[in-house]
Amino acid sequence: MNNYTPPYTITSKIVNLISQISEEIGKIEVNRELFASPKLRKINRIKTIAGTLEIEGNFLGEEKITAILEGKRVLGSYEEITEAKGAIEAYRHFEKYDYKKIEDLLLAHKLMMGQMLKSAGSFRNVNVGVGSKEGVTHIAPQASMVAGLMEQLFKWLKKSDEHPLIKSSVFHYEFEFIHPFSDGNGRIGRLWQSLILYSWKKEFGCLPIESIIRDNQEEYYKAIEESSQKGESTPFIEFMLEVILQTLKEVKRENVPISVPKNVPLKRLEMIIEQIKKNRNITIAELANILNVSDKTIKRDIAKLKQENKIARVGSSKSGYWEIKE
Repeated sequence: MNNYTPPYTITSKIVNLISQISEEIGKIEVNRELFASPKLRKINRIKTIAGTLEIEGNFLGEEKITAILEGKRVLGSYEEITEAKGAIEAYRHFEKYDYKKIEDLLLAHKLMMGQMLKSAGSFRNVNVGVGSKEGVTHIAPQASMVAGLMEQLFKWLKKSDEHPLIKSSVFHYEFEFIHPFSDGNGRIGRLWQSLILYSWKKEFGCLPIESIIRDNQEEYYKAIEESSQKGESTPFIEFMLEVILQTLKEVKRENVPISVPKNVPLKRLEMIIEQIKKNRNITIAELANILNVSDKTIKRDIAKLKQENKIARVGSSKSGYWEIKE
């Protein structure tokens, strides 16, 4: 057991993606001062926090998270604001964590979930199934096995000489498979992959990988499911490398404003509300297809409608539904 190695296969696609990512990292290193500026780091950290929360169904958005960071009062449910404050606190310690230490992972979970879970900072002591609107899609290992499995995973993480791009992706998938906490596993798994990458290249400290995962959320869950079906993390590694490459390319372009647009076309907002009235379970992708715009545009429109208290999300992004505020 001490020599446990998570199963995965190095494909030509993975090799090619690593080559492209290394090339893009080289381009960013040339302009390191620009990309590491305090302003850009703050913008991308806010994008990161908003992205990882939206994946879990919290649509507070970048503008409100910015306001919380600045100590301002914001409109939102107690749960949404508490989750945002926890994520802010967990990422505030980002540069201080040692990715090889289980103790630091437990600390990150306590900071992230401390105001929402009595068990924050401790591995779960109950058996769980991971589900979606299709039902339970994954039965996680028994609670009695979690501590041992996590110890094995961290031993592998410490001794592995695999490329950090692969190692971080394998850890992320294995972490989600073990599902060591009663809640907050997705958020911590994404944070830890970014942390492993940061230990390799400091530029990853200001790259909003989580926000790109959010924009490809359905593919994210499909990659996890496909890896579970295959019994190895190869599909997930390929997906995450594609996300990292996309993040690197996008961060070079003009950064998207962190505030919710003030002049969103009213007709499109009205059409979104009409579609929600017809189908409260409608997805972001379905709205984007109907209105012939990008998923990102719909997400910003949704943030605007939530800000104006016209709609609310009930439940998670996977199994919840939309509610019209009259």
